[in-house]
This record gives sequence, structure tokens and C-alpha cells, in this order.
Amino acid sequence: MILQKLSIINYKNIKTANLSLSHKINCFIGSNGEGKTNVLDSVYYMSFCRSANNPIDSQVIRHGEDFFVLEGAYLDDNGEPDNIYVGMKRGIKKHFKRNKKEYKRLSEHIGLIPLVMVSPSDSFIIDGGSEERRKLMDVVISQYDHSYIESLNRYNKALQQRNSLLKMDDEPDAELMNIWEEQMALEGETLYSKRTEFVERLIPVFRTFYKDISGDKETVSLRYLSHCQRGPLIDIIRRDRAKDMAVGYSLHGVHRDDLEMMLGEYQMKREGSQGQSKTFVIALKLALFDFLKHVGNSTTPILLLDDIFDKLDAVRVENIVNLVGSEEFGQILITDTNRENLDKILCCNSLDYKIFNVDDGEITEKEVSDV
Repeated sequence: MILQKLSIINYKNIKTANLSLSHKINCFIGSNGEGKTNVLDSVYYMSFCRSANNPIDSQVIRHGEDFFVLEGAYLDDNGEPDNIYVGMKRGIKKHFKRNKKEYKRLSEHIGLIPLVMVSPSDSFIIDGGSEERRKLMDVVISQYDHSYIESLNRYNKALQQRNSLLKMDDEPDAELMNIWEEQMALEGETLYSKRTEFVERLIPVFRTFYKDISGDKETVSLRYLSHCQRGPLIDIIRRDRAKDMAVGYSLHGVHRDDLEMMLGEYQMKREGSQGQSKTFVIALKLALFDFLKHVGNSTTPILLLDDIFDKLDAVRVENIVNLVGSEEFGQILITDTNRENLDKILCCNSLDYKIFNVDDGEITEKEVSDV
């Protein structure tokens, strides 16, 4: 998938921008806080119907303005055009359109424009709670399997209803409790099966990318943990119903799943250095890119790289540059405060590219002769 033209109005600190993008590499240069990440976030929004770092839509509207609009002109891998429009006024539901036709449900859009973003906030994948790692699995699987989104929504609804019953002062209705537990078990085991298949297929690809970036210095892996591994989920859920009633929420189910990040035989968050942790995350995200490219509708994702070179040694930076500059990767949008890193990408590859300067939300394209 290629984003040919990007239009931004009142998105975060960007008042207005109309950009014609390279089909390969697009570099956004500027100091911290000038709006580089906001450009990438606008592209993320058009893939996932939300911001990458702010779940409240009204808060992405530029201060002092009443609305925002994003519009992207895309070409799919077959050269067919797609136009995506999203607009929102304060206090009014956002509108999301594909080729001027509004979606009935936003979930219908997820997966049309596959996308992988690597950013400094990805450190939470390793250091944060298990919800961060479940979210990672959910976001990727949802891009190529729409039935996964539907199953996840049904599971979450059943979980919410069961938790409401558990919080009641009186003894909850047993028949109603059974209904929601059966729904949780049915959808939970479906989610577990899809997550298991995803992780098993991802691990060898991930290890290869880590080896290429690190120079084969460490061994890494992923380990999926789930209550489903203890037996039928319905039995696991019902076994501790009394304990759940005592605490007021469900202690067992796939909403507690985790994906352990391993460095050798130990957890990365306990043993890994900053450089190793960042290498781990970047290799994982590049593996997700490769995975999405070869499953589902086999559409090449867009790759967003936000300030990824910090805390990496020169060898790892060079290895990443060589990887993302290869023909295996499609369109890339990359930000950095340091021109030197981006110059390495441009001088080492005879690829089409554009460079944009970002200054206080204003985006200007630099002439190639200025590079």
C-alpha cells in the first residue's frame, strides 16, 4: 500500500499540510516537539481509526479549533486507488469514509491499510503490563482476520457483563452468570487459538530480524502464556467463581494472557540493556511487518519509524538502515532529529526519497539538491 498524498487540517499542532509523498522513503526532520510524530500519527489514524497515543478523539483537534480533517490518497499493491477521509467536529461523532462512502462500522476499515509503527513508546511492550502485549497481538491479528475483532468484542462484552454480576451485593442470578461464562469460554478459546498460531509463526521471523540487527550476539524468543493452557477455559473460569465474587472481577480468562519477551532464558525487562531492549522491539516490529505482508490479503504494509536510532550503537543503526532500505520493505515514513542517520539511508541506497522539514507544525519539502 502506498500513500501518495496526505492532507492534514487542525491535527494536533499541524494547522494545515498538503504533502505529496515518495513511494519509498519519506524523511521528516526537526527538533523535538515540532510535530514530526504528529505527521506519522495522522497516517496511523487513517489505518486504525484512532491516534496511536491518545484514545480521546477530541484531544487530537488543534488547540483553539473546532474540527480536524485527514485525507489520504492511496494506491494498493495492484495499482488501484483508494481515498480515505476522516473528519470530526467537537462534540460530534467522527466520520470515516472510503471513496466517499461512509463506513457503517469502523471495524470494517481495520486491515484495509496495514501499517506497522515503531516509536519510543514501544518500550512499554517490554516494561509495561500484560495489557500492552495483548494489545500488540490484538492490533496485528485484527489487521488480517476480521473474525478476530468480532470474537474479541463478544468476549469483552461477556467479560463486562460477568464483572457487573460479580460486583452485585446480592447473590447474582446463576443462570445469567452461566450464560456469560459460556460466552467468555467460547470466544476466549477462539482468541487463544488464533493468538497461539500467530505467535508460533512469528517467532522464527522475529529471531531472524534480531540476529540481523544485533550481529547474532544474543538469543531471543517469545513465550505465550494463557489460562487456556491449563485446560478447558469454562472449567478455569468457574473454578474460582467465589474468589472472583470476593474481589469483584474476573481473575481468569484470555483478558489475562501475556506474551513474555525472553533474552536467553531470562525475561528481557529484567536482564536486557537499553540497546538490547530497543533492538528487541525494533526486530519484533519488523517481524510484524513481514508477517502482515505475507498473510491475509498480502498487502504490503506502510512502515512508520519514529525516532528509532536513539540508544543504539553504530553497528545496529547500520544494520537497521540496510534492512529497511531493502526491496522487502515498501513505503517508509521516518522521523529523526539527526540528519546524519537519515543521510546514511539515502546515500547507501539508490531509492526514491523525499525530505521534509517540520518546524512548529509547519511542514515544508526540501529540494533534493539541498540534501
